[in-house]
Amino acid sequence: MESQWGPTFPLHSPSVIFLLLATSYTWLFPVTSPQRVPIDPQAAPEYAHSIRLDGDIILGGLFPVHSRGDRGTPCGELKKEKGIHRLEAMMFAIDLINKDPELLPNITLGARILDTCSRDTYALEQSLTFVQALIERDGSDVRCANGDPPIFTKPDKIVGVIGAASSSVSIMVANILRLFKVGLGLIFPICDCFCFILTLQPQT
Repeated sequence: MESQWGPTFPLHSPSVIFLLLATSYTWLFPVTSPQRVPIDPQAAPEYAHSIRLDGDIILGGLFPVHSRGDRGTPCGELKKEKGIHRLEAMMFAIDLINKDPELLPNITLGARILDTCSRDTYALEQSLTFVQALIERDGSDVRCANGDPPIFTKPDKIVGVIGAASSSVSIMVANILRLFKVGLGLIFPICDCFCFILTLQPQT
């Protein structure tokens, strides 16, 4: 087991990144500072509950920032402890990693964090955002009104996803991400440890 952490093991692999974030999360859970949560005012309506941080390697995040909505609405009230705290723990861990010049030299971690609203079906819909960049798009037959070819905004390529907060949601999301070889790291405790579903093997 120790050999895989030797010099030949890629430090920027999803497995290493998952471990770093999970280790930071175990002691960062009590940290909270609502002013650190950036909300993108330019985000599209379908991604209104999202946070985007630029970086060389983009990680996805799924957290129940809001509770389950009622009367046909997907999202309800804010969940401070199980939602905001976990979201900020991931952001703080990424910030610590990026500030350490020896941990990931010349590499910056970014994130695309989405809200599950404590609903498995909504989380499954949100998780499709993480695989948009991996889906082939043929725009050869598409033209604008003036005849010019369209300019597509390329989605962020996600190398792995942290979340979700429950096993039922995580299993559904893992089944989607596995089709595109995207890893999923679980954050909920199982037997006083953190469980990981790695659906992606480090590429050599």
